[in-house]
Amino acid sequence: MSTGRASALRVLVADDHAVVRIGVRTILASVPSEFASVGEAADGEETVRMVRELRPDVLLLDLSMPRLPGLDALRAVAEDLPTLKTVILTGAIERRQILEALQLGARGVVLKEEVAGRLLDALRTVADGRYWLGGRPVTNLVEIIRELAAESGPPRNTFNLTPREIEIVQAIVEGCTNKDIATRFSIAQDTVKRHLTNIFDKTGVSTRLELAMFAIHHRIVAS
Repeated sequence: MSTGRASALRVLVADDHAVVRIGVRTILASVPSEFASVGEAADGEETVRMVRELRPDVLLLDLSMPRLPGLDALRAVAEDLPTLKTVILTGAIERRQILEALQLGARGVVLKEEVAGRLLDALRTVADGRYWLGGRPVTNLVEIIRELAAESGPPRNTFNLTPREIEIVQAIVEGCTNKDIATRFSIAQDTVKRHLTNIFDKTGVSTRLELAMFAIHHRIVAS
């Protein structure tokens, strides 16, 4: 896709989940002519410091981070770098938080479970001066507020996962390999593979990255 930009947009990724940062980095690397990852932050204070030092074009910001909440970090960087385009990464939409983020200058919201399929579209949309919400571009805040008012938060749902399957999902979110999981729970790696097959079937995902993002979004495991 041609964007008409002379150089790649510089993106800072701020999320306390390593699996999300790795996934975003991989996605950005697939289109080096459009986007370049210039840094990664794991907490709110680090985010503010890195924005001030690196002055990126785009900030991908998780709202739930240690040391300094995402909205407080956004408030700080919005004052320092008003041209910064911020896209919120979130596992669950809370209307109050999203509205506050928009008031602070955020340009879009991407659910973590949608990162693999929609992140590039969202980034292209905000880079062109529009907003991104509900999985599609919108052109004004009035429309965004109307959509937010009609939305409800995601249900708490374990998707019929067994206690052991939930433990394995937690391990996947933490970045464990099949060997790590087998060692942790004293089971065979073939057993781990069978559990993962069942988990994929129940949740409807097909990769470990999608599973991790799905679990974070639906609050299946502790984040």
